[in-house]
Amino acid sequence: MIRKTRQLSDLNLRVSWLEAGQGTPLVLVHGVGMNAEAWFPQLAALSRNFHVIAVDMPGHGESEGFHHAATLQDYVGWLASFLRTQKARRFAVAGHSMGALIAAGLAIEHPELVSHAVVISGVYKRSEQASEAVIKRAHELTQGKVRIDAPLDRWFSDDEHEQPLRHRVGAWLQQVDRQGYARAYQAFAEGDRTYADRWPEMRCPVLVMTGELDANSSPEMTHQMAEAAPNGVAVVVGNARHMLNLTDAERVNEEMLTFLCPAVVGNKLQTVKE
Repeated sequence: MIRKTRQLSDLNLRVSWLEAGQGTPLVLVHGVGMNAEAWFPQLAALSRNFHVIAVDMPGHGESEGFHHAATLQDYVGWLASFLRTQKARRFAVAGHSMGALIAAGLAIEHPELVSHAVVISGVYKRSEQASEAVIKRAHELTQGKVRIDAPLDRWFSDDEHEQPLRHRVGAWLQQVDRQGYARAYQAFAEGDRTYADRWPEMRCPVLVMTGELDANSSPEMTHQMAEAAPNGVAVVVGNARHMLNLTDAERVNEEMLTFLCPAVVGNKLQTVKE
């Protein structure tokens, strides 16, 4: 695995990413407060079959952040700009949480770039109460009034096997650039309806996955997204929470391989799984 850095000339932003493996390109986009390393189980396992590119979102990891208040569309445009610097012309794109919103938006706005999309722990048409809560937190973040690691209690269970992952994720949250975090969270808070009504436009196959116990990226949302897409697949991982790509990495990797391997051998659509 190697780290690479490039300047996006059209946006005048430095972007950094981790890269491993060869073959069909698979791009991974993390959530708010994380960085490319949050995909370490997928980088290790999926690079045996794919050329995996895990990118640091603007203002996270080693990627330069936006110099202005940014919307979800800005993050989607940023990812499209980054992908156009790569040798490949089409990509399988997977995102977690905020990254899931970006991946779905990219598949809708730039279908020429996306062969398959994987949406993990995504949000979709939050309730009014949930929207108010997340927008309030976004406002408080800009004022520095909330603990950045507060979501850990929701993201992880008390299972002793999850504690090393919890500590690792907590360390990433403490390292993130505060302004980059706040701007991304604002876009995340306001972005759940940005592309929601356009899911029927999605041309590529899409796998939508969440944890059974994830209250904010709920199983109901997952099924709604999969049903809205012409070629949608819904998977709910039992007894899992928000960070299932880490806590349930083996299952997530298995589902991604099952869904994406046709991209390698013939680009055939996998049968819908429940």
